[in-house]
Amino acid sequence: MPEELDKDKLSHLISHWIEHNESHNKSFVEWAQKAKKDGFLDASEEILEAAKKVEEANEHLAKAKEGLFHLD
Repeated sequence: MPEELDKDKLSHLISHWIEHNESHNKSFVEWAQKAKKDGFLDASEEILEAAKKVEEANEHLAKAKEGLFHLD
């Protein structure tokens, strides 16, 4: 039987995803800096671009979470 989904559960899940993404993003930036320092400029730029995309994803997730509470 499928798990029942409610606003609070979805809000919690979105918060978890945002937190998880922020953790990965921190790692992305750290490794991009290391890659740049060691001369892997193209890789560094691509990792930083990925970090930007994760930030954009988090913005969308935050809007989704905010939208949950405008349904009332």
